[in-house]
Amino acid sequence: MEPSMKFLIQEEQVYSGALSCRGCGWSLLVRHLTDILGPETVYVMPASCLSIISGPYPLNDLKANVVHTLFAASPATATGVRAALDRQGKQHVTVAVLAGDGGTFDIGLQALSGAAARDENILYVVNNNGAYMNTGVQTSTATPYGAVTTTNPGAGYKRSWPKDLMGIVAAHNLAYAATCSLAFLEDFRNKVQKAKSVHGFRLLMVDGPCPPGHKTEPAQSIHVARMAVETRLFPLFEVERQHYAISYKPERFRPAVECLRLQGRFRPLFQPGNEQALDDVQAHVEEYWARLEKLEES
Repeated sequence: MEPSMKFLIQEEQVYSGALSCRGCGWSLLVRHLTDILGPETVYVMPASCLSIISGPYPLNDLKANVVHTLFAASPATATGVRAALDRQGKQHVTVAVLAGDGGTFDIGLQALSGAAARDENILYVVNNNGAYMNTGVQTSTATPYGAVTTTNPGAGYKRSWPKDLMGIVAAHNLAYAATCSLAFLEDFRNKVQKAKSVHGFRLLMVDGPCPPGHKTEPAQSIHVARMAVETRLFPLFEVERQHYAISYKPERFRPAVECLRLQGRFRPLFQPGNEQALDDVQAHVEEYWARLEKLEES
């Protein structure tokens, strides 16, 4: 069967080979992202897995201008880059932040909120893999309930729910924000194209497969990402000026355990005595999905 023209990359904007782990979502993400954004793009990267994957010179991964910046400063740095380009008459050049959840949900949240409130003309892409993977799989506020990291207080798993970043971002009344999955590539590419065409601050949150942190087999990365969407653990939706639209509604709502059991980080939830925790995860999924449906209707 002929591959869809939508997915054929005409000219690679990344070099062959990368310093990523096998099965890492970052490599696939930037390959398709850069294909759509094109060569006239400036990428701003805070400390993250991608700041390593993109490589020290001459081991560059991206065929573009890359600005490495402090963990907390990527939106502020991107604001300065945007102002400099505009001053030079280069308004057509895209400025894109590529950050992880640690530099977005936590350390970079203040700068993110400031740039969003000012409606800076920046595309912010967060690869949400649910922990500080680059420095040893420490808990972040994006880490899901029930996951094991190296910094869970005491023994066991994380017992608090992740921060609702999309709700926080939507409260800034942005022109465009969306969630994406690499398992739904057409949806991902369409949303990148849409975000590219919008002026102002826009954000894409991508579910990021991470075999070392999620304790999965590298070959299973896309399958796990697909199951996250099918079970509604990671729903796909768009937000435009606080108007929500669900991008994909599964034909059959699979139980969350079908995705959780694929990831070693959730193994404690399947030990005897933790049945209530699994029920709590399912209840949280149902509640969040019901809220999305109400927001879509309003």
